[in-house]
Amino acid sequence: MAEHILKRELTLDLSLDEVFEFFADAGNLELITPPELNFKVVTPMPIEIRKGTLIDYKLGLYGIPMGWQTEITAWEPPFRFVDTQLKGPYKQWIHTHTFTELGPSKTLIADEVRYRLPFEPLGDLGHFIIRMQLDRIFDYRQRKVAEMLMPGSGRKVGDILAASEG
Repeated sequence: MAEHILKRELTLDLSLDEVFEFFADAGNLELITPPELNFKVVTPMPIEIRKGTLIDYKLGLYGIPMGWQTEITAWEPPFRFVDTQLKGPYKQWIHTHTFTELGPSKTLIADEVRYRLPFEPLGDLGHFIIRMQLDRIFDYRQRKVAEMLMPGSGRKVGDILAASEG
Protein backbone atom coordinates (compact mmCIF):
# COMPACT_ATOMS: atom_id res chain seq x y z
CA MET A 1 0.00 0.00 0.00
CA ALA A 2 2.02 2.88 -1.33
CA GLU A 3 1.56 6.58 -1.08
CA HIS A 4 3.04 8.20 -4.17
CA ILE A 5 4.34 11.76 -4.33
CA LEU A 6 4.46 14.08 -7.33
CA LYS A 7 6.37 17.36 -7.04
CA ARG A 8 6.74 20.29 -9.42
CA GLU A 9 8.29 23.75 -9.08
CA LEU A 10 8.05 26.78 -11.31
CA THR A 11 9.58 30.22 -10.78
CA LEU A 12 7.92 33.22 -12.42
CA ASP A 13 8.99 36.86 -12.58
CA LEU A 14 5.76 38.03 -10.96
CA SER A 15 4.79 39.16 -7.49
CA LEU A 16 3.47 36.70 -4.94
CA ASP A 17 0.08 38.44 -4.94
CA GLU A 18 -0.28 38.26 -8.74
CA VAL A 19 0.54 34.55 -8.80
CA PHE A 20 -1.69 33.65 -5.87
CA GLU A 21 -4.60 35.61 -7.33
CA PHE A 22 -4.42 33.47 -10.49
CA PHE A 23 -4.50 30.21 -8.53
CA ALA A 24 -7.22 31.45 -6.17
CA ASP A 25 -9.62 31.62 -9.13
CA ALA A 26 -10.99 28.08 -9.54
CA GLY A 27 -12.05 28.90 -13.11
CA ASN A 28 -8.41 29.02 -14.15
CA LEU A 29 -8.06 25.31 -13.41
CA GLU A 30 -9.97 24.50 -16.60
CA LEU A 31 -7.53 26.65 -18.59
CA ILE A 32 -4.40 24.89 -17.30
CA THR A 33 -5.68 21.31 -17.66
CA PRO A 34 -5.02 19.38 -20.90
CA PRO A 35 -8.07 19.66 -23.19
CA GLU A 36 -8.35 15.91 -23.77
CA LEU A 37 -9.39 15.48 -20.12
CA ASN A 38 -12.58 17.50 -20.81
CA PHE A 39 -12.16 19.02 -17.35
CA LYS A 40 -15.01 21.27 -16.22
CA VAL A 41 -15.73 22.98 -12.93
CA VAL A 42 -19.35 22.10 -12.14
CA THR A 43 -19.72 24.27 -9.03
CA PRO A 44 -21.32 27.60 -10.05
CA MET A 45 -18.88 30.49 -10.49
CA PRO A 46 -17.60 32.58 -8.92
CA ILE A 47 -16.44 30.29 -6.13
CA GLU A 48 -15.46 31.95 -2.87
CA ILE A 49 -12.49 29.87 -1.83
CA ARG A 50 -11.75 29.43 1.85
CA LYS A 51 -11.11 26.51 4.19
CA GLY A 52 -14.02 24.09 3.84
CA THR A 53 -15.04 25.14 0.30
CA LEU A 54 -16.24 22.17 -1.77
CA ILE A 55 -15.63 22.21 -5.52
CA ASP A 56 -17.17 19.73 -7.95
CA TYR A 57 -15.68 18.89 -11.35
CA LYS A 58 -16.31 16.50 -14.19
CA LEU A 59 -13.64 15.04 -16.44
CA GLY A 60 -12.83 12.14 -18.67
CA LEU A 61 -9.94 9.88 -17.75
CA TYR A 62 -8.95 7.40 -20.45
CA GLY A 63 -12.31 8.11 -22.08
CA ILE A 64 -14.24 7.27 -18.92
CA PRO A 65 -16.40 10.16 -17.63
CA MET A 66 -16.24 10.75 -13.91
CA GLY A 67 -16.98 13.22 -11.19
CA TRP A 68 -14.46 14.66 -8.80
CA GLN A 69 -15.04 16.61 -5.61
CA THR A 70 -12.38 18.38 -3.59
CA GLU A 71 -12.42 20.26 -0.34
CA ILE A 72 -10.11 23.15 0.43
CA THR A 73 -8.58 21.77 3.63
CA ALA A 74 -6.08 24.61 4.16
CA TRP A 75 -6.37 28.22 2.98
CA GLU A 76 -3.48 30.53 3.89
CA PRO A 77 -3.37 33.33 1.30
CA PRO A 78 -1.09 34.23 -0.36
CA PHE A 79 1.28 31.46 0.72
CA ARG A 80 -0.45 28.11 0.60
CA PHE A 81 -3.62 26.13 0.06
CA VAL A 82 -4.49 22.44 0.00
CA ASP A 83 -7.22 20.67 -1.91
CA THR A 84 -8.16 17.16 -0.84
CA GLN A 85 -10.23 14.76 -2.92
CA LEU A 86 -13.45 13.66 -1.25
CA LYS A 87 -14.83 11.80 -4.29
CA GLY A 88 -12.94 10.80 -7.41
CA PRO A 89 -10.65 8.32 -9.11
CA TYR A 90 -7.98 8.12 -6.40
CA LYS A 91 -8.03 6.44 -3.02
CA GLN A 92 -6.18 9.54 -1.78
CA TRP A 93 -5.39 12.87 -3.45
CA ILE A 94 -3.92 15.69 -1.38
CA HIS A 95 -2.59 18.58 -3.46
CA THR A 96 -0.57 21.21 -1.62
CA HIS A 97 0.05 24.47 -3.50
CA THR A 98 2.82 26.60 -1.98
CA PHE A 99 3.84 30.10 -3.11
CA THR A 100 7.13 31.58 -1.95
CA GLU A 101 8.21 35.15 -2.57
CA LEU A 102 11.80 35.10 -3.84
CA GLY A 103 11.87 38.85 -4.44
CA PRO A 104 9.49 41.74 -5.11
CA SER A 105 8.73 40.36 -8.59
CA LYS A 106 9.76 36.71 -8.35
CA THR A 107 7.63 33.85 -7.01
CA LEU A 108 8.27 30.14 -6.63
CA ILE A 109 5.21 27.95 -7.22
CA ALA A 110 5.52 24.48 -5.68
CA ASP A 111 3.05 21.66 -6.12
CA GLU A 112 3.12 18.50 -4.05
CA VAL A 113 0.54 15.81 -4.63
CA ARG A 114 0.32 12.85 -2.27
CA TYR A 115 -1.82 10.18 -3.88
CA ARG A 116 -2.82 6.58 -3.50
CA LEU A 117 -4.33 4.46 -6.24
CA PRO A 118 -7.59 2.53 -5.85
CA PHE A 119 -7.65 -1.24 -5.36
CA GLU A 120 -4.41 -1.35 -3.35
CA PRO A 121 -2.16 -3.28 -3.59
CA LEU A 122 -3.25 -4.49 -7.05
CA GLY A 123 -3.84 -0.93 -8.25
CA ASP A 124 -0.18 -0.13 -7.66
CA LEU A 125 0.78 -2.57 -10.43
CA GLY A 126 -0.39 0.02 -12.96
CA HIS A 127 1.22 2.99 -11.19
CA PHE A 128 3.75 3.59 -13.98
CA ILE A 129 0.87 4.32 -16.40
CA ILE A 130 -0.86 6.67 -13.97
CA ARG A 131 2.45 8.41 -13.19
CA MET A 132 3.15 8.99 -16.89
CA GLN A 133 -0.32 10.56 -17.22
CA LEU A 134 0.17 12.74 -14.12
CA ASP A 135 3.60 13.86 -15.31
CA ARG A 136 2.09 14.86 -18.65
CA ILE A 137 -0.78 16.73 -16.97
CA PHE A 138 1.53 18.65 -14.63
CA ASP A 139 4.04 19.41 -17.41
CA TYR A 140 1.16 20.84 -19.46
CA ARG A 141 -0.05 22.78 -16.43
CA GLN A 142 3.37 24.41 -15.93
CA ARG A 143 3.61 25.40 -19.58
CA LYS A 144 0.11 26.93 -19.56
CA VAL A 145 0.69 28.81 -16.29
CA ALA A 146 3.91 30.30 -17.67
CA GLU A 147 2.25 31.22 -20.98
CA MET A 148 -0.79 32.77 -19.32
CA LEU A 149 0.98 34.68 -16.56
CA MET A 150 3.98 35.89 -18.55
CA PRO A 151 2.72 36.37 -22.12
CA GLY A 152 4.61 39.60 -22.84
CA SER A 153 7.82 38.69 -21.06
CA GLY A 154 9.77 37.97 -24.24
CA ARG A 155 10.96 34.78 -22.60
CA LYS A 156 10.19 31.43 -24.12
CA VAL A 157 8.25 29.00 -21.94
CA GLY A 158 11.09 26.46 -22.24
CA ASP A 159 13.48 29.05 -20.80
CA ILE A 160 11.09 29.77 -17.92
CA LEU A 161 10.75 26.07 -17.14
CA ALA A 162 14.50 25.43 -17.46
CA ALA A 163 15.26 28.32 -15.12
CA SER A 164 12.81 26.93 -12.56
CA GLU A 165 14.44 23.49 -12.71
CA GLY A 166 17.95 24.85 -12.17
